[in-house]
Amino acid sequence: MLFYKVSAILTDEKWCESNNDRRMRTEHVRAIAAKSESFHQEHGKERYCFVSHIGDNDIICGILSTDYCEISGTAREFLQALKLPVKDLRIDEITFSSIKSLLARACRNDYIEDDDEILDEFELDKLSGYRGEINYDESLLEIKKSKKSLYETAVGLLAEETLCAELDRIYSGKAQERVFGHPVHYFLEADNPGTRKAMSCTLLQALYENGRLKSRRYCYIDFRPGEVFSQVCLESLYKSCMGGAMIIRYHANENSDHNEYTGGEYATILMICEMITKYRNRVLTVVCLPRACRKEKKSFLENLGDIGMIEIFEDLADTERSKAYLKMLCREEQIRPDRDLYGRLEEEKRYLPDELHDLFSEWYNLKMKTVIFPQYREIASCRKEAVKETVRGTSFDELQEMIGLIDAKEVIGKALNYYKLLKIYKDRGVKQDHPAMHMIFSGNPGTAKTTVARLFARIMKENGLLSKGHLVEVGRSDLVGKFVGWTAPTVKEKFESALGGVLFIDEAYSLVDDREGLYGDEAINTIVQEMENRREDLVVIFAGYPQKMEHFLEQNPGLRSRIAFHVPFADYSAPELCEIARLIGRSKGVALSDAALSKLETIFETARQQPDFGNGRYVRNLIELSKMNLASRILKSDPEQVSDEMLTLIEESDILIPTIKTAPPRNGIGFIA
Repeated sequence: MLFYKVSAILTDEKWCESNNDRRMRTEHVRAIAAKSESFHQEHGKERYCFVSHIGDNDIICGILSTDYCEISGTAREFLQALKLPVKDLRIDEITFSSIKSLLARACRNDYIEDDDEILDEFELDKLSGYRGEINYDESLLEIKKSKKSLYETAVGLLAEETLCAELDRIYSGKAQERVFGHPVHYFLEADNPGTRKAMSCTLLQALYENGRLKSRRYCYIDFRPGEVFSQVCLESLYKSCMGGAMIIRYHANENSDHNEYTGGEYATILMICEMITKYRNRVLTVVCLPRACRKEKKSFLENLGDIGMIEIFEDLADTERSKAYLKMLCREEQIRPDRDLYGRLEEEKRYLPDELHDLFSEWYNLKMKTVIFPQYREIASCRKEAVKETVRGTSFDELQEMIGLIDAKEVIGKALNYYKLLKIYKDRGVKQDHPAMHMIFSGNPGTAKTTVARLFARIMKENGLLSKGHLVEVGRSDLVGKFVGWTAPTVKEKFESALGGVLFIDEAYSLVDDREGLYGDEAINTIVQEMENRREDLVVIFAGYPQKMEHFLEQNPGLRSRIAFHVPFADYSAPELCEIARLIGRSKGVALSDAALSKLETIFETARQQPDFGNGRYVRNLIELSKMNLASRILKSDPEQVSDEMLTLIEESDILIPTIKTAPPRNGIGFIA
């Protein structure tokens, strides 16, 4: 849908003079309102023209149009129907919020009877009334932008492979006057929101300049995990964009601990796909996603049927292109590059634009302080000062408050200090090879390996050592493909989804337990390769039983050389298990009597000797069973004799000694701590 503001200068001096008289002005308003309504009735519902304001010698009108007519002719015809001679006619395309303001002003000035009725007639009332149910905004493309400047922008975004290729396709075609539709829609994949915005605007500008878009107006909505839209509002928004474009911007939740969709999130993706399909030839849709959102992208593809989707993403620049990009950044800042800048590039590594910007920024800041303004050479950077402080963040505090894990806390503390020192080296321009950040978590089930890995990821994010700080947990079934050629792409996809965070491989030795096939070996080889390629913004943690993990490393010397830290998770002592029981009980709304705790300690001392003892899992199961026994005991009592404290207090009699299992531990099934 197209919205226009029409402004002009009135040339009839007598009419302008009479308009200053209150009585004559009232008659003018009535006459204009009647003529406007008559004009609307004659021209049907494809467009609506109205007067919003008439001043001493100027007039402002608005036009809503559902077709793509020659708008200047419509504006002149409307003003002639009002019998208002004008000059200096100007027509500007405007946003929905602007046309709504013009309608409201027209209603206040009595040129129209009810602005809400007009919005209802064009099915825009829901959009106006329900805006709070969907986070959207709108904008207008630039009036004119050269083909050369668009290509330069695409090159500057390091998107030659996909964006420049699509610009070639757009400009190779001819604008169609009679036929309107969209042969394809788009996926834009980049982590930086500014990059995604620049890509989408470049793409839309080219489509508009070539006549593939009839409107300069485009809307964009922000969509986050678990967010649910109003379907009525979303469809109204799509209707308002007919002739223009809709940009769907998905924002992944960096702190999300789960890898699956919530029900609401999948329902929203399905709803968006329905709108894309329904308005495929009237509204161009651009779906913007972070690069790691593979599952979300797959859901879009599965629900878009036969709609063609073109993927646009940043290139990975080799050394020569990276140098050229850094040179371009230097030219923009009017500073000369030097060997130190180019020396920061690692051989054989391919860079994304964001990585090159970060590299340039660190070099530029150091150059400013040491060469351009050498008087500030001795002033410490914030990063250098930050390393003097203790590790910060609520996640680190949460780790320190966990029961036991003395060895794990000590090693993780050393690792964090080591990583922060590397940041200082980088800040000072000291050339250092970036070492592996990967780890081994070895311990029996129930020793909180997964919980600590999740906290470690957050700690790294809170201290600026990882960009996202999320955890992606996988096992053998998630990495090893069913058929030849499937395993390597599957492993790479998992590494891609974990980029910026932690990839947690549970019971890693299960990858090579079955020596009959080579799929596990293929997985290991790919893992080793990806660990090396993505070591700057990804930590891989291998987890499992201590003895099996040691045997696993002996079989794979390439892995051992890439693992920096070995974090042991010892079994909990009986007193520690009692404290865990107390905390679990508190989280479940119950307390433990002293006698109950004493009995638990005796049980734990015996259970710890069993080969398949489950540590924290064993405690949780025992507390759950005790809660059920508490409920049975309370219900057998006289309710009037039971106090509030008794309702939530586990007594010694509620704790039953579980049957001791003597079966050997099962292999191949990981425990999620």
